[in-house]
Amino acid sequence: MRLEDYWGIGPKTSEQLADSLGTERAIEAIESADVRALVDAGLHRGRATRILRRANGEAGMNVLATSDTRSVYDDLLALAAGEALTAHAADRIRVLTPLSDRDAVETRLDDVTAARETWAGLDDGARERVVAAFDAYDEARGGDRAAVETAIALREEAVTSGPFAAIGALDGETLRDAADALADVRGAIDPDPDADIDVARGADDELDRRREQLSGARDLSDAAFDVLESVRDGSLRDFEALQSATIDHVAAETGVDRARVRAAAPDDALDAADFVSATLRDLEAELEAAVEEREATVAADIRARIGVEKTDDSGDANDGERGSSASDVSRAAAAVADAAFLLSLGRFAADRDLVRPRLVDDGIAVRNARSLFVSGDVQPVSYGVGPHSLADGAGVAATDAPPSGDRVSVLTGANSGGKTTLLETLCAVALLASMGLPVPADAAEVGPFDRIVFHRRHASFNAGVLESTLKSVVPPLVEDGRTLMLVDEFEAITEPGRAADLLNGLVTLTVDRGALGVYVTHLADDLSPLPEAARIDGIFAEGLTGDLELRVDYQPRFGTVGKSTPEFIVSRLVANASDRGVRAGFEHLAGAVGEEAVQRTLSDAEWSAGDE
Repeated sequence: MRLEDYWGIGPKTSEQLADSLGTERAIEAIESADVRALVDAGLHRGRATRILRRANGEAGMNVLATSDTRSVYDDLLALAAGEALTAHAADRIRVLTPLSDRDAVETRLDDVTAARETWAGLDDGARERVVAAFDAYDEARGGDRAAVETAIALREEAVTSGPFAAIGALDGETLRDAADALADVRGAIDPDPDADIDVARGADDELDRRREQLSGARDLSDAAFDVLESVRDGSLRDFEALQSATIDHVAAETGVDRARVRAAAPDDALDAADFVSATLRDLEAELEAAVEEREATVAADIRARIGVEKTDDSGDANDGERGSSASDVSRAAAAVADAAFLLSLGRFAADRDLVRPRLVDDGIAVRNARSLFVSGDVQPVSYGVGPHSLADGAGVAATDAPPSGDRVSVLTGANSGGKTTLLETLCAVALLASMGLPVPADAAEVGPFDRIVFHRRHASFNAGVLESTLKSVVPPLVEDGRTLMLVDEFEAITEPGRAADLLNGLVTLTVDRGALGVYVTHLADDLSPLPEAARIDGIFAEGLTGDLELRVDYQPRFGTVGKSTPEFIVSRLVANASDRGVRAGFEHLAGAVGEEAVQRTLSDAEWSAGDE
C-alpha cells in the first residue's frame, strides 16, 4: 500500500513522511494510530489525528452525519483526552472512532468498565503514585527504562488483572534487573537482538577508560602538526630521539601505555611528519577496535540482563533462544502503553460517574442522564425513543420511565428549558456507546446507529440556510441503515407556517424510514396530526427564583405540550428595569402576555426570595 492511498495524504505529505520516517515506518505509524510519530515527522497534531481517524475507522466516521454531530464527537474526545495519564494515551483517545462491530464495542466496554473499577479501587495515595509513575514515563518520552519502572509501579499497586493482565504477567524480579540494566543505556533499546546498544558513560569503568584514551588519540590525530612541533626542538636533531619523544608525548596525553604506543608506531616512516601522523593514525584505529570490543561485551551483558541476547554468526542466540520483540522490555513497554490508555479512560469514567450502557437492537433511552458539557449542578433527565425496558424496574418513577415504542418525539416547551441540551446529551450518549465507552446516566439502553444526525438551531432566516439544512438532514435519513435524528427548532430557518409543514414531513419520513428522532419545536399547536408512532413531550418553566432566574423543570413531561411561558421572561425584565421609561415599555408587554400572570410571577419570586 502506498502512503497516498490513505485519506488526507497527498504527494507533499507522502514525501514529507517518507523523508522523515521512511515509507515502511510511516505506514506502520498510520496503521497503529501513532499520532506522536506523525507529529514528530512534522505534521500538525490536528491533521495527524484526522488522518489516523480515517485510516483506522473509516466506517465509524460515517456515523458522524452532520457538522454538529462531529462537533459533539470532538468535544467528547477532548474531555476524555483531558483525563489522559500520558501524552500517547491522549493521542490514542483522540483517534477513537465509532465501532461498526458490536462485539468490538462490547469488548471495549468490558475493558473500560474494568479499568474504571480498578481506578476507583485505588486509594488517594496509590493514585498519586500511579500518576507520578506515568508523569515520569511521559518526561522520558516513553523510553524503555521509564516503561519498565512504570510497569514496576503498576505491579506494586496491584494493577495486574483483567485488562491489565499483561502487567501481571511480567516478572517483577526480571523487571527490576532490567531497570538496573537500562540505567546503563543511552536512548531506547531496539527490540532486534542484533541491533547495537548505546552504552552510557558510567556503565563500565574499563569502557570509560578506553573511550577516554580514544578521545585523546583523536584529538592528537586532528592536530598532528602541533604534536610534531611540540616534540621537536633544537636539541632533537636525530630521528631516533624524535621518535622516542613522540611516543612519550602521546602516552602522556592519552593515558595509553608507552609500549602500546610504540607498538603502533611505524618502522619505515619516511620522515618525522610521517612518523607522527602514522603513529597517531594507527593508535586511533587500535583504540577504536578496543572500544568496540569492550562495548560489545558490555552490551551483551545488558541484553542478558533485560532478556534479549544477541545472535552469533551462526544465527543462534548465545546461551539460549534467540531474543525477539517479545523481550521483557518490549512487553513491558507495550503493556504500559495499553495500561495508560485504559486507565485514562477508566479515570474519565470514574471522575464523571459514567456507567456502562446496555447495547440493544433498537432504540435509545436514558435514566437520569447528565450533560457532560454543562458545569455546576445539573438536573438529571430521563428520556428515550424507540423500544426500551428502562420502565420495567420496580419502583421506577413515572418521570424516570419514558414511554417505550414511539419512533419519534416532538419536544416542546420553555425557552432556556434545556431542550437543546437534551438533544446534545442524547447525541453524546449515542456516540460514547458507539465507541465502547460508558455514558453519563444512571442507566442507558442504546441501539446501533449507522448515522447520527444532530442539527442545532441556527439563527438565520433565508432560503440558503433552509436549503443547506435540508441537504444536511434529509440524505442521511433516506439512506439504508439505522438513523438517529436530533433536530433543534427547525422553524428558525423559515416562516412558521411552512416550517410546521416541513416538520410534519420530517416526522412522517422518520417514521416511514424506520428511523428514530427527537425534534425540538415551538410549533406543536400548528402541527397536523402526527403519525401513531410519534408523541409530543413538554418541558415547563415553573416561575422565577428569588434572584429572578428562570426556574425550570428540565425533565420533560411525556405526552404533554410544553409552553414557552413568555410571562416569566417579561416579569424578569420588568423587575430588573431601572429606567422608568423602559420599565413602562416592559409593563406594556406584560399587559400583552397577561398582566395578572406577570404580577403573580413577581409575587411568587418575592416570596421565594423571602424563603431563601
